[in-house]
Amino acid sequence: MEKLDCVVIGAGWNGLAAAKQFTCTQPDRTIAVLDRESSIGGTWADHRLYQGLKSNNLLGTFEYPDFPMTSDKFDVKRGEHISGYAINAYLKAYTQAFGIAKFVRLQTVVLTAEHQDTEEGGWILTVKPSGSGASSQIFACHLIVATGILSEPFMPRFKGQDTFGGEIFHTKDFPQIVSKGLREMKAVTIFGSGKSSWDSVYYYATAGVKVNWVIRSSGHGPVWMSPPFVTPFKQWIEKLANTRFLTWFSPCIWGSADGYDGIRKFYHSTALGRFLVNLFWRVLGNDVIQLNKYDSHPKTAKLKPWLDAMYVAGSLSILNYERNFFELIKSDKNLVDIHIGEISSLSPRRVHLDDGTILESDAFVLNTGWNHVPSIKFLPEGIEKELGIPHALDTARLPLESDLGNQSSLLERADDEILRRFPILKTQPVWNKSFTPLPDHDPSKLTPYMLYRFLVPASPRFLRLRDTAFIGLQNNLSTVITSHITALWISAYFSGRLARSPSVAIANLEATKQLQYETVLHNRFGKWRYPTDWGNRAPNFIFDALPYLDLLQHDLGINPYKKGGMLTEMILPYGPEDYRNITDEWLESRGGDQA
Repeated sequence: MEKLDCVVIGAGWNGLAAAKQFTCTQPDRTIAVLDRESSIGGTWADHRLYQGLKSNNLLGTFEYPDFPMTSDKFDVKRGEHISGYAINAYLKAYTQAFGIAKFVRLQTVVLTAEHQDTEEGGWILTVKPSGSGASSQIFACHLIVATGILSEPFMPRFKGQDTFGGEIFHTKDFPQIVSKGLREMKAVTIFGSGKSSWDSVYYYATAGVKVNWVIRSSGHGPVWMSPPFVTPFKQWIEKLANTRFLTWFSPCIWGSADGYDGIRKFYHSTALGRFLVNLFWRVLGNDVIQLNKYDSHPKTAKLKPWLDAMYVAGSLSILNYERNFFELIKSDKNLVDIHIGEISSLSPRRVHLDDGTILESDAFVLNTGWNHVPSIKFLPEGIEKELGIPHALDTARLPLESDLGNQSSLLERADDEILRRFPILKTQPVWNKSFTPLPDHDPSKLTPYMLYRFLVPASPRFLRLRDTAFIGLQNNLSTVITSHITALWISAYFSGRLARSPSVAIANLEATKQLQYETVLHNRFGKWRYPTDWGNRAPNFIFDALPYLDLLQHDLGINPYKKGGMLTEMILPYGPEDYRNITDEWLESRGGDQA
């Protein structure tokens, strides 16, 4: 059996960052990056690209801190959204620049991962080629799961689906459908209201295909879509979310990590402060609504978000289209009809709504989200409870101490603290009184992720061995910065070189209990702060990313303040450039040694 010091599963943004940081900080260790697809990139892999696909981010905020994306090397200009092809090329260049391409093993499926309950720990991975071929095994001393939350699409079934006769596909497979061309396509039905739905509507409508857009009346409603620049001062929204003094307006359970606890307590513990917090979010939300001119037409009015701006997280998306999306909706050509309702059934080339409306359709596009549980089978049976990944919610029976997601006493204690510290969250938004999850897709039936720092299991078994980590579960506007810093944190954790290591807690029962409570507190916070985006699923936040990165840097033993002065620290936005040398900074803080 092959034995490796580290195996990373997944070769997207997060998996590549994990491999790079591991090899840069532990260059003498062996590593492999396994991915089931035929190219690296994850959501930006070769097979997921198509003409017109772009990032939400503008150039300058969607890059690894130590590998700038520049116009002279990649096909993107300042002030532009980045094409999928440019991102793909960038990721391939990154693997070459840091010498990690040689560690990537494509078209390799991980069937099972079995943890070894021995003194040295580790995992036995059963893998096989994506096509045909015999399975084999790898022993991994350390395992990093980087499959993310956008790899396994959820596909609901509909009555009469087998008789439809046209293409039925999830937006994950949109590139493959696009590659076939429009042929004789006259009309499509698009189901869902997420950003991929908007992309699909735009693609078909600009090609002259009639679009019937169905948004569930029992769902979360349309996502927040923002122009890249907001407020009367035309501020870059990605920068606003990473400007320190603006992050104070966001109730954040780990917010004190930024060192400004006093001002945060004023905003969230006093009546005047909460008035200012509500005013901030109302102004920001109203600005986006006014800029988009939702109320200027009956069709665009149907796209106005149902959720208050303060409670939106990773579903926030950016208008990154060449043509004005809303003018396309309002066009006299009547290319797009928007239906707020429910789909009752399908029949040959037709989609039926529960109000009797029949939509003629040559294709049926589903933007119905993703499965929240990792696709890998972890063994032995029941280990998901100790790992802190989603599993059956069952608070009726006495759970294992390490099954944090089912510890009702800890959950209640966390709820009490969250609402005591942030009274504003006691009044939860009612975005839809008729909300009903799609069948077989109800996250409330599962425990949420319960990972320390959203990265590693908090059970004594895994804290002792330090052999397991998950990366890429957090969703925010600072995705790539987060990838870079969490990957460094994981490598430091594996090698026992964190300045504040969670592993030291296992030597003391009270310290272990406190660490586990903190894990529950941080993960439970999403239920109250972001009920639709995070809720009972993976961590999902926007204005809370900066203090989260501060928290990780404190753990690493490095100074999180990069701006050089008190005023500049508060008012200047953070970006990848501020973390350009963070790996070297950490190595120097550890005496310059590489493990």
